[in-house]
Amino acid sequence: MGNRRGVRPDGRFRHARRPYRRIVPRPSWRVLAMVFVLLGGLLFIEAYANAAFVPDHKATPQGQGEVPVEVRTGGPILNVGADGRTQSHRLPPRTLALTFDDGPDPRWTPEVLRVLARHEVPATFFVVGTQVVRHPELARTMVAAGHELGVHTFTHANLADLPAWQRRLEYEQTQMAIASATGVRTSLLRFPYSSRADAYKDGDWPLLRQAGELGYLTVVNDVDSRDWAKPSIETMIANVTPLGYAGAVSLWHDAGGDRSGTVAALDRYIPLMKSRGYRFTTVTGGLNLTLADAGVVVAGHTPVGFGERWRGDVLALAVRSADAMFSFFGVLFVVVGVLTLGRTLLLFLLALRHARRRRRHNWSWGPPVTEPVSVVVPAYNEKEGIAAAVRSLAGGDHPGGIEVVVVDDGSTDGTADIAEALRLPNVRVVRKPNGGKPSALNTGVALARFNLIVMVDGDTIFEEDSVRRLVQPFADPRVGAVAGNVKVGNRGSLIAKWQHIEYVIGFNLDRRLYETLRCMPTVPGAIGAFRRQALNQVGGMTDETLAEDTDITMALGRAGWHVVYEETARAWTEAPTTLGQLWKQRYRWSYGTIQAMWKHARSVFDRGDSGRFSRRCLGFLALYGVLLPLGAPVIDLLAVYGLIFLDRTETVLAWLAMLGLQFVTAITAFRLDREKLGVLWVLPLQQFAYRQLMYVVLLQSVVTALTGGRLGWQKLRRTGLAPPSLAGPVSK
Repeated sequence: MGNRRGVRPDGRFRHARRPYRRIVPRPSWRVLAMVFVLLGGLLFIEAYANAAFVPDHKATPQGQGEVPVEVRTGGPILNVGADGRTQSHRLPPRTLALTFDDGPDPRWTPEVLRVLARHEVPATFFVVGTQVVRHPELARTMVAAGHELGVHTFTHANLADLPAWQRRLEYEQTQMAIASATGVRTSLLRFPYSSRADAYKDGDWPLLRQAGELGYLTVVNDVDSRDWAKPSIETMIANVTPLGYAGAVSLWHDAGGDRSGTVAALDRYIPLMKSRGYRFTTVTGGLNLTLADAGVVVAGHTPVGFGERWRGDVLALAVRSADAMFSFFGVLFVVVGVLTLGRTLLLFLLALRHARRRRRHNWSWGPPVTEPVSVVVPAYNEKEGIAAAVRSLAGGDHPGGIEVVVVDDGSTDGTADIAEALRLPNVRVVRKPNGGKPSALNTGVALARFNLIVMVDGDTIFEEDSVRRLVQPFADPRVGAVAGNVKVGNRGSLIAKWQHIEYVIGFNLDRRLYETLRCMPTVPGAIGAFRRQALNQVGGMTDETLAEDTDITMALGRAGWHVVYEETARAWTEAPTTLGQLWKQRYRWSYGTIQAMWKHARSVFDRGDSGRFSRRCLGFLALYGVLLPLGAPVIDLLAVYGLIFLDRTETVLAWLAMLGLQFVTAITAFRLDREKLGVLWVLPLQQFAYRQLMYVVLLQSVVTALTGGRLGWQKLRRTGLAPPSLAGPVSK
């Protein structure tokens, strides 16, 4: 009968009293929806801040008939009244206003500011709102040093192609960014891609009128350094030197690329013009010099109120949060990529080596194992499949003989009656009050006559030789447990096909790797074999986690037992056929695995077999069972982002490369398992639906675990699985 040490009268092994755990409701779909809406919103903000929604500048031939002559022939500072009347102004003679576009830039704006400070001259910076949000300290430095800020739009958009409401939004958001960073507001505006007053086209006139109605002074330039083209320093200086002693607004850039030439040219240009009697001022300062005789003073910066600054702070927080999230996603993308490639390489190197070793003609576990075997079948409301399952087990060809112990765990659908009605001589049916699967398994083990014990789910069908093949690894006395090869029997629906692919790749191929690394985390409940001695040593099954199969396997590994994979021992299981049933099953699996990892976490610090196994097993599960699945959605998320906002060709090629890698892995796994490849046509579809569901399942499991919740057993609805001969076994 074997050693029953540690077994209580109710069939449970004796364990320390488990502390009370509070029961919490499952996380709501609404919470998950809010998370996805938040992520989508932040990505939208990131795309907007990076000008993914604004048109690129394209020069188009236009006339100038609608632009008043006094505007085209006027100065660089333009004020358009609400009635369309214009005031155009130039700077006085020997007066220069240095203006810089496209900043602030963390690399080049400080260099420009150092040159200006060294020569003690002020300047006007037409800033891009997104850059101010990202580098507010530079905007504050500009204002504190006496420089002037102007609006250069929030995203550097081509305003001529935007509707009036969006242009206004571009101006206001830039003002909000400036207000948040500096506490001031500006009245100066420069359109992106603008140049001189004589270059105004008909398409610019509505923009100029709207800007005037909003209270802005529109500023262009008299002279352009053309530093964006990276000419020589001498050429830049010549470009911004006015004819004679005329006053001028000069155009430079402190962002948008390498501005080392700009900095060097400024360092020579400023003292050169001073030596010629020029004075330097801001745009507003120069305009006030022009208007001095008229007694008019134009305000430069004006302080903003609390409300405007608060709105600016909210805008800045949104953009910075989006930037931070996108940067995090970038790092996570690299991490996921490295983990994916590393896992793929390990699978190919170690799993293939495992397969080659097993296929050697003289390879064996040792002398044939002919000891009798006890098969324990825990069953709770399994009326649909219990008869087929028991027949397949009782009819096995193991030469030592097979006894089947069906433990009915308080079923209410007549499961025990169906099993008894079979009247098979080597089948015993035991009835007990409902106590959960671990209790049923422990009862079966306690009542089993033999020392080699196979555990089988009540919905699983064995092939005739499965038991015999499953116990052969016990020829090695170091082996304490054996994982069999689980197959999906009901492959008709799309959901079932996806699970079939997952079983072959994600479970069976992985088990080859785990055995090679000696860190097998799970002997599946559908088909697993154990030595009684090993079970007794670790105290049998517990109900401390929802993944009792993972829990017991980790305990055996820590105790020094080898846990191996026998791919030729196959069991056919019925996979969930609806998303709801699949959700329940995977939620329980994921949550139970996390529980088991947490339960054994401290053992990573153990010495000897326990520590060695735990460091390998828990480290591998943490990286590839938790971190990789949790991080993998970033690939899909960035793929969608790239398709909408980035280069579509590069995005599609990158996604196809990842899909190709998965196809190679899938083909390898299917070949090793001698499965037909035809089902792989659904693999691309799996990336768009099934994989996302598994992401959410794991995420919700982690959230439940972090909240301290404890789930109950979630019974799946079964329809009954045909025996392998009818279900269509795999080709060999």
